[in-house]
Amino acid sequence: MTESNNPQLVSEKIGVLLVNLGTPDAPNPKALRRYLGQFLSDQRVIELPAVFWQIILRGIILPFRAPRSARAYQKIWTNEGSPLAAITKRQAQGLQKRMPNITIDYAMRYGTPSIPSRLEKLLASGCRRILLAPLYPQYSAASTATVQDEAYRYLQKIRWQPNLRSLEPYYTHPAYIQTLKGNIEEQIKALNFKPDSLLLSYHGMPVKTRELGDPYYFQCQATSQALSSLLDMPVITSFQSRFGSQKWFTPATDMTLQKLPSQNIRNLAVAMPGFSADCLETLEEIAIQGKSTFLEAGGKNFAALRCLNDSEESLAMLEILVNQGMSGWLKGEE
Repeated sequence: MTESNNPQLVSEKIGVLLVNLGTPDAPNPKALRRYLGQFLSDQRVIELPAVFWQIILRGIILPFRAPRSARAYQKIWTNEGSPLAAITKRQAQGLQKRMPNITIDYAMRYGTPSIPSRLEKLLASGCRRILLAPLYPQYSAASTATVQDEAYRYLQKIRWQPNLRSLEPYYTHPAYIQTLKGNIEEQIKALNFKPDSLLLSYHGMPVKTRELGDPYYFQCQATSQALSSLLDMPVITSFQSRFGSQKWFTPATDMTLQKLPSQNIRNLAVAMPGFSADCLETLEEIAIQGKSTFLEAGGKNFAALRCLNDSEESLAMLEILVNQGMSGWLKGEE
């Protein structure tokens, strides 16, 4: 067969794969054991010797953590399933409407739909140029890098590999910061109280990751600085979701929420700019647990602000980022 007779050889289709962290398939202990087993077995996430760690994980952590996590997920589960999966799917669908000339799909790093299954689907549809878009504004080896690891593990198994790119971290990208600013200001304006301060809570990481060269901590601080320079209110930065006995980034969100009322901050709004979509960490850990912690410590009013999710402003921002990531691929560009 000649080259001109083989449509695969002349295909210039472009695919974009939005990727988020992951979620269980159901809010029950069995599904949580499967999901947490995959998540916590990733050595990018838990940097301990695998044999030693697996004994602890399978024998101690999963039997206790899975039922507890299942109860937490039950508080936020929706008719569409997991909020994170449902929102990420809508982000892909909304972006597809805005960018009809490329193929857009979504995947989860842990759980379903998997990165390999969606890359396979994009390739089967004729996409030979694929932009991998981890929806993490700030880079971390435990988030962005492991998405890339999983994608390249799949590519190692196939003969004809596509041209694969990854979206750059966008922690201070003007479109991201301006969209965050608008989102926060709009929600604060709709509150029935005026916050004394805005708390920006990011997912925490062990201190040793920073010492080993991970830029995540500094990129979170850069996001906070860029955002606070545009907002007309005091801004505090903290880190949530501590796990295990290691030293984690400080200040910790839960401890901060306990202390703020004694510092005369009794009316508080919390935004989570490290999350592109609402999930367990925003809807349960902050909006439910965090609110209870703050009010019990003497706080008066508390509001957990929505993430950017699939709002039109968020989709417009993603379109800008994706277009920049595809620079040179679109017709008419060099």
